Amino acid sequence: MTGLTHLYCGDGKGKTTTAIGLAVRAAGSGMNVAFVQFMKGCETSEIDMLKLLPNICVFRSDVNFGFFSTMKEEEKNRLTKIHNSLIDEALKYLGSEGMLVLDEITHAINFDLINCEKLKDFIEKKPQLIELVMTGRNPQAYLIEAADYVSEIKKIKHPYDRGITARKGIEL
Repeated sequence: MTGLTHLYCGDGKGKTTTAIGLAVRAAGSGMNVAFVQFMKGCETSEIDMLKLLPNICVFRSDVNFGFFSTMKEEEKNRLTKIHNSLIDEALKYLGSEGMLVLDEITHAINFDLINCEKLKDFIEKKPQLIELVMTGRNPQAYLIEAADYVSEIKKIKHPYDRGITARKGIEL
């Protein structure tokens, strides 16, 4: 099976949830899945469950740096090193086949918290048997061009607009 490239983007809720659904489906079929989560270091319920599933290996920072706008330059540099190593570890785990999920990759790219040239090169020369899934807001044009599937998840209405913050089990 030839691996294709997916991009789930937009300002609506559900990008990570969609990627998790694909990861679970792939793992259920016997495929190895490397689930790489960028920008998020805080505890989230979905990651706890993914870690319990066979054939899925989660790669993410164990440090919560908070929001980009509040990060100091040294924290940005540290997070960039972490992000670069997460991809390397995930590819080592997968080898040349399986599913690679890059959750919130667009933020890492847009905030320059990853080696963008190395990532772009990987996407362009992706191993044929790697199914690549990427998520996040405001994707760069080259991500859209490289993708076989592009789905925009649009927010029409969200409780956050009324001051309701993220709830455990729903958004966290």
